[in-house]
Amino acid sequence: MERKDFLKVSAIGIGTLSIIPMINACKTESEKETDIESSKSEVKNLQKPKIVTKNEGNRLNVLGDNQNIKLTGEDTNGQYTLIEQNNQPGIGIPPHVHENEDEVFQVLSGQVEMSVGNNTTTLQAGDLIFCPKGVPHSWKVVGEENARAMLSIFPAGLEGMFAELAELPAGPPDMEKVSEICGKYNLRFV
Repeated sequence: MERKDFLKVSAIGIGTLSIIPMINACKTESEKETDIESSKSEVKNLQKPKIVTKNEGNRLNVLGDNQNIKLTGEDTNGQYTLIEQNNQPGIGIPPHVHENEDEVFQVLSGQVEMSVGNNTTTLQAGDLIFCPKGVPHSWKVVGEENARAMLSIFPAGLEGMFAELAELPAGPPDMEKVSEICGKYNLRFV
């Protein structure tokens, strides 16, 4: 496009933009109020702020994994779940794959051995690891002290699976039942 043609097109575009404020000025007060109410109704669909103190949450024992669910999909409009874990050495989860969720583990204290894909590492306080959906991963608390970690799951939904698993009877787990529950949430052991 030549310069003079560009300037003509640009002038038309700028001229059109300049009449938008005039259109709004011509609206009646009722039309302006309708626009404001429409904007307010859009805001109503956003998540609501939530404060969760360190002792609050939904505490579950999921096959030995002590979880405190801090935020659920209900709190985050399905975007993510946030879980604090506090476990003693030896507690862990065998290799498994999520078909739908990405996870981020951040160790707050203690040591956690994490395997993701073909990589295994020991995370210390402050370290984190990203586990993409579809990639096998596992974790186990190592060392001499309990480990605390914050687990973020994107999108939300697995909190339902954890609640179902927490309802299973104490003692050695019935792995057939565990696999059945996990399968409903597209999680499988490998």
